[in-house]
Amino acid sequence: MLHLSEREQVVEYGKRLILERLTNGTSGNLSIYDPQSDHMIISPSGIPYLETKVEDVVVMEARTAKVVEGSRKPSSEWALHIGFYLAEPSARAVLHTHSAYATTFSCLHEPLRAVHYGIAAAGVETIPVAEYATFGTPALSVNALKAIGRSKAVLLANHGLIGWDVSMPKVFSLIKEVEFMAELQYRALSIGKPIIIDSEEMARVIEKFKTYGQQPEV
Repeated sequence: MLHLSEREQVVEYGKRLILERLTNGTSGNLSIYDPQSDHMIISPSGIPYLETKVEDVVVMEARTAKVVEGSRKPSSEWALHIGFYLAEPSARAVLHTHSAYATTFSCLHEPLRAVHYGIAAAGVETIPVAEYATFGTPALSVNALKAIGRSKAVLLANHGLIGWDVSMPKVFSLIKEVEFMAELQYRALSIGKPIIIDSEEMARVIEKFKTYGQQPEV
């Protein structure tokens, strides 16, 4: 079986999406990319996360979209994931959810702004909204990549949230943080008018985030 460790991560973090209320039912999808083999290891289509097994996970070749291993259909958003890996050389994991607060703002076509400095986790002061496109179509990938810019996350209009990072644990943490930012923005708006952190301060915060936490030894 190819990429057993990556398959196990896809299964594990798929379960965590449900257990941590970051998506519902079979919505959303997740993948890991191995640049040496050009293989994308992606969740299957339509199988509940809590029932997904390692043998259900699908291995695809990114540049040809050919299924290399697996008897299941890959996620309907496989093209969206491949688009991120081909466009962003640093991307090693992509995660798409229908989390409640982020999806709420996607339905309003409203970006997430610097209500709280934690938005710097995405590398930007504003998380944008991509134009709407039907799920599972090439247009969805095109629109997401057009909108995302320097951000590691983007809202998909009337759909949900997608993000990328250098590993599955990191992108999962990113998605959780973005959902929390969306919740804070929602709550602040429900009480009054949020005070947005200015661009100069956010530039400082974004720079500090680059060295936040434990750094790998050189």
